[in-house]
Amino acid sequence: MAKAQLAFISNPAVGNLVPIVEFAVRLTSRDPRLSAAILIVTLPQRPIVSAYVQSCAATAIPGVRFVHLPAVDPPTPDQFLSSIGYISVYIQKLKPLVKQALANLGAESPRVAALFVDMFCTPLADVADELSIPCYLFFASPASFLGFMVHLSESEGQTGSDSGESAYDTELSIPGFVNKVPKGVLPSAVLKGRDGHTWLIHHARRYRELEGIVINTFQELEPFALSSLLRSLSPPVYAIGPVLDLNGPIQWHPNRAQQVAIMQWLDQQPRSRVVFLCFGSMGSLSVPQVREIAAGLEQSGQRFLWSLREPPKGKIHLPTDYSNFNDVLSKDFLERTAEIGLVCGWVPQVTVLAHPAIGGFVSHCGWNSILESLWHGVPIATWPVYAEQQMNAFEMVRELGLAVEIRLDYREGSDLVRAEEVERGVRALMEGDGDVRRKVKEMSKMSQTTVMEGGSSDGSLGRLIEHVIYKED
Repeated sequence: MAKAQLAFISNPAVGNLVPIVEFAVRLTSRDPRLSAAILIVTLPQRPIVSAYVQSCAATAIPGVRFVHLPAVDPPTPDQFLSSIGYISVYIQKLKPLVKQALANLGAESPRVAALFVDMFCTPLADVADELSIPCYLFFASPASFLGFMVHLSESEGQTGSDSGESAYDTELSIPGFVNKVPKGVLPSAVLKGRDGHTWLIHHARRYRELEGIVINTFQELEPFALSSLLRSLSPPVYAIGPVLDLNGPIQWHPNRAQQVAIMQWLDQQPRSRVVFLCFGSMGSLSVPQVREIAAGLEQSGQRFLWSLREPPKGKIHLPTDYSNFNDVLSKDFLERTAEIGLVCGWVPQVTVLAHPAIGGFVSHCGWNSILESLWHGVPIATWPVYAEQQMNAFEMVRELGLAVEIRLDYREGSDLVRAEEVERGVRALMEGDGDVRRKVKEMSKMSQTTVMEGGSSDGSLGRLIEHVIYKED
């Protein structure tokens, strides 16, 4: 009955790998004619990726298998300046290995009908072309940010600046955004220029060459941004989200005992009264900022669950759990808030957001986190940290009215968010007038309906499948 074998690859970040795996599962579950081979890129500095893949493989997902690529020498310091540059160069080094893996898959039956790459894996489109395999983009960020990347690639030659620093006015008119976008919410890679800026443009230009573009968003959430993309991009665009791992890391994270303890603590809290603070798998804050958060939380009087992690050891490493919170928080704070708060390390975020005790989410505004919070109807207070999160925060607050603002432009090196700002933001989130909370609840229903039979994302997924299969025929 098999009709087509699909191959998938993402850069070695949990935030990119998890949605592309879930996308593969959704495709194979939707149509038994499809099977999936997921090519795994691992970095020794990111063991959490290996833990996730091992769990998926042990689960034996029907129609899905994992193919581990051999390691390659990491980029040398003269080949990159930014994390985007590092990953992009690393992916380029993988081209011969990916070609061999795809050739091996192609020797099987059915042959490989399509390769899906993520936003930083566009060099692999060359490999697909050599093997006559149609290549598609799976974009795990919002349609608004895809629109910005395309706009950036088109306008670069008109700015007269390679750094991006002086190329923009204070506010920008960007296709995909209704409102003018402040320069301060552009990604650091653009504001700081150098190789990150160049790589963003390089990848965006490659998007136009691909067979189709699949976005982890949905029509009801980003109608304006999607409409703009349909006008500006020639490859067909498929909005098939939200693509989520609703089981979450409680199923696969190595520190399972800690995860269970967190859920037991939440079970003891009143409904919708806990504010949850989490800054993502790659997010961490300085010690002075952590202490301002602690003071603001205590002044707010709110119950809280705070995922607090130590900054990474290097540019491509991930944050780690503190061995002792007394190294960063005062013993007095921990004792005074022991009855209403819990400070912990890594958390099973999506499982926490699903818990009835959670009433608000102070978030770094990674797109996966935004989609998870909307799915579970939990309003966000925005605290972006890295990547495109500042633009995501702007979209959520100013474009869509689905979040409360703490900061829109926070990033490494920003002025501290003082305790008074933290207190105001948390109170607005948990005690506000309810308009944001009402909109989030409405969007929660839409996000769940859109992937059901007859929903807009379900229909878009069906069109994608037929496009892939008819292309194969």
